[in-house]
Amino acid sequence: MKALAIILLVLGIFMTLSTGIQFVNHKKVVDVGPIEVTKEERTPIYWSPWTGALLIVAGTIILVSNRKKIA
Repeated sequence: MKALAIILLVLGIFMTLSTGIQFVNHKKVVDVGPIEVTKEERTPIYWSPWTGALLIVAGTIILVSNRKKIA
């Protein structure tokens, strides 16, 4: 459970500091002999900073509750 809590905390911090990521796909449009035309297609994924804050809170709760069971 400690590993899950740490993963949630790191992911939450990343998601709070950044608002999204973009993937770039290269698609081949035309391939005629030595001539090749490609197209860059960008696929954005956006999220709210509140999502990151929620993950930080969940990770903290899991981490704290795990420590209380051990002690």
